[in-house]
Amino acid sequence: MTASKVALWQRELAAAVRDPQALLRLLDLPDGNTSSKAAQQFRLLAPHSYIARMKKGDCHDPLLRQVLPLDDELQVVEGFNQDPVGDQHSVVADGVLHKYHGRVLLVTTGACAVHCRYCFRRHFPYSESNPVKAEWEGALAYIRANPDVREVILSGGDPLTLADERLAVLFRQLRDMPQVTRVRFHSRLPVVLPSRIDASFLQLLHEIPQQTVMVIHANHAQELDADDVRQALAALRAAGVTLFNQAVLLRGVNDSVQAQADLSESLFAHGVMPYYLHLLDRVAGAAHFEVAETEAVRLLETLRKRLPGFLVPKLVREVAGEKAKMPVL
Repeated sequence: MTASKVALWQRELAAAVRDPQALLRLLDLPDGNTSSKAAQQFRLLAPHSYIARMKKGDCHDPLLRQVLPLDDELQVVEGFNQDPVGDQHSVVADGVLHKYHGRVLLVTTGACAVHCRYCFRRHFPYSESNPVKAEWEGALAYIRANPDVREVILSGGDPLTLADERLAVLFRQLRDMPQVTRVRFHSRLPVVLPSRIDASFLQLLHEIPQQTVMVIHANHAQELDADDVRQALAALRAAGVTLFNQAVLLRGVNDSVQAQADLSESLFAHGVMPYYLHLLDRVAGAAHFEVAETEAVRLLETLRKRLPGFLVPKLVREVAGEKAKMPVL
């Protein structure tokens, strides 16, 4: 790909901050507020468009806390492991997870636009399960062989880190599968790298005959507080995409009634429905983010008294081997 054909979002992703000390300098914070060992185990990645929404001089900023490597990640905590939701036992073809009836999930890529420190797939063996390497052949063969699959979920990593040309190959094949009625994206890019929602991608969406759904991932209202995020979400809605949000309940990020209320109100103002609030998947390295279930239930009970029901997300956890997300409240 020549330089003239490199999209803005690709240039911004290439320029993302990967050095924890550089991130701290950008935010006017002292060097000692990070962990080089944690960064070696799971490297930092944060686009400048996301960093711009962080508060300078605040080491407790809720966006910074989601991406900054800390010594807390090095703790070995009982009950936290490398595959907390049983992904690797659900792989049925290259990059294809089939956990739930009527839908399959494609782990499209290991790439993301941001490395969230609590990511439940931070240890996933992406190199061993890559549906793109053979132009989706194995994944498509599996879908064709299972006519009860009505929905294809694109996850990762993040599917929107794939170039439009890569995604178009998949969509052309899915167009000829009448049993597939929905295509669902799970993506953080509209929030952390909104330039990804450009004219080329929007045109690609218009060419998908199935219903399109996008589940974005915002954990705090501050993540939505940017004109380019609002514009990206508005463009997706205008393209006919149904928008939902799923968040993770995170200690020190959004574990208060006020933070959750602000997030739900901001999402709805942007045309996004609050969908799930996940209890933390117990992945190794993320124990310091965990909020106890009893505390989470009290939080949601209070939130229900403050907000209309349609703005209160479902509190759920994912349990390895179960056939659906498990409701907590």
